[in-house]
This record gives sequence, structure tokens and C-alpha cells, in this order.
Amino acid sequence: MKRFTQVGLFEREEQLLAAIGESRIRGLVVVDAYSPYPIHGIDELMGIRRSRLTMVCFFGGLAGLALGLWFQYWSSATDWPLNVGGKPFDSLPAFMPVGFELTVLFGGLSTALMLFVRSRLWPGKRGRALEGVTDDRFALVIARRNTDMSSAELPELLRRHGAIDVWQEGGE
Repeated sequence: MKRFTQVGLFEREEQLLAAIGESRIRGLVVVDAYSPYPIHGIDELMGIRRSRLTMVCFFGGLAGLALGLWFQYWSSATDWPLNVGGKPFDSLPAFMPVGFELTVLFGGLSTALMLFVRSRLWPGKRGRALEGVTDDRFALVIARRNTDMSSAELPELLRRHGAIDVWQEGGE
């Protein structure tokens, strides 16, 4: 069973925001909103939670730092200790540049990898292309959840807020 979605195309940002607000009040699922530029406050209006990618970056960086420091200590003080100019085997200041670089590397790679996993982006995936949205139009994709609205009322809701074109994707 495919998911039934209704797409509405708007000319102005205010129309899109009003349609999102009423859709959320009526119990509809706001699947996505497309715009030619970022709209301040749309995340809260759509009910999108704050991203947890910052935690992924922090723990990835922490793992990189720990791995870098541990490997340098193990290789220079445990596995193959060499007396170089009378310096101690476990000289922490000498380990900092490599530790910092691995912190940045692991933090960046873990964040990018988790972004692709969370967004379900993989090689060869086809994206949704809505004509005109990247130029001067705004689009709203909504779906019915357990609500008492009929599928005939969805286009009317979008048109009431100024949608210039409404169409259905998927099927029930």
C-alpha cells in the first residue's frame, strides 16, 4: 500500500506558511516543503526536531582523538620505545597535532556518513523534482494520517491558501 500524498504549488512564502499551519492543526502530516530559498522558522512550524548531528560530530571527534592519542602512546612507549634525545616515551605535547587532526577527520567523516544514512541518500537514488520550485515557486507535500478529513478536502485546503496548482502523488 503506497502512501497518498497531495502536492500544492504556491507563489508566495506567506501562503506556504499558512497552509503548513492549518495542515498541522487539522492533523495532516507535512511530508515536505520545497522553496527556492531558506525560510526562517519553517522547521518549528513543520514540527521538525532539532538535529542530533552535532552529537554525532562530537562523539566521532572524541573517538578520533582517543584513537590518535592511544595509537601514538602505544607505538612510541609500549611497542617500540626509542630514546630520542632523552625525551620521555609518553610525551603528550608531541601527540597533540596528530590527535587534533584525527579529531577533525573523524568528526567530519562521521557527520557526513550519518547525514547520508539518516537522509537515506545512497548512490543512484532518484530525487523528487518539482518543476519551478527552485526558481520562484513554493511546494507543500502533505499526507493524511488518522484524520477525519476526506481525500477530496485536501485539494480544497491547499487552494484556500492560494495554491496555484494541486496534484496527487502515490495511491491508497
